[in-house]
Amino acid sequence: MTKKNSHNNCTDTCKVTMYNRKLTGLYAITDTTQTDQQQLINDVQQALMGGARIIQYRDKTTQYEQRHNTARLLRALTRRYDALFIINDDITLAGNSCADGVHLGRNDPSISTARAQLGSAAIIGMSCYNDLSLAKQAVHNGADYIAFGRFFPSRSKPDAIQASIETLQMAKHELDIPITAIGGITTENANTLINAGADMLAVISDIFSQTDIKATACRYQKLFAEKT
Repeated sequence: MTKKNSHNNCTDTCKVTMYNRKLTGLYAITDTTQTDQQQLINDVQQALMGGARIIQYRDKTTQYEQRHNTARLLRALTRRYDALFIINDDITLAGNSCADGVHLGRNDPSISTARAQLGSAAIIGMSCYNDLSLAKQAVHNGADYIAFGRFFPSRSKPDAIQASIETLQMAKHELDIPITAIGGITTENANTLINAGADMLAVISDIFSQTDIKATACRYQKLFAEKT
């Protein structure tokens, strides 16, 4: 298979749409330890049924062909639930799967590179760890949202940079852009982050390690609903 590198190569039925761009609520990130494709799809569907508004497909180990196939299935699923679909790191995969956008880290391609390949309608998020100056630069470069974390001990990224509530509060005060919090988030500590200014909560383990994924996702969405 020849890899394409732009949303322009997608068919008209899978181009990025504008109606579902609202960046708020539960941002569920797929469990990288989940290698069974059907189980991953089922788990994501449960999260969507519980109210997850954004799904990020994160897989750094599987061969491209399998990741592309999984991404296309997730793209179709998220459309059914009117949810956003974001690819972690891989701009090419984001374009080829007609995702709504891509999430980038410090060592990934630049925001301008992603924008050039994915187009003006694509959603581009940027990890800013605990660095407000990096967040300001991301906003200047055209990011659609920024992410801070980890805020709490994390099973997925135990060695990740510790982020502070103060950084989140300052970012909310100084930046006019949606903010995601990530890292060790549970329904018990989520309100601390929402009250500090998080528009989205990016959650992996506390969603996809649960027996009842749908009910857990619903509890997160209820916290956002109570805030509004």
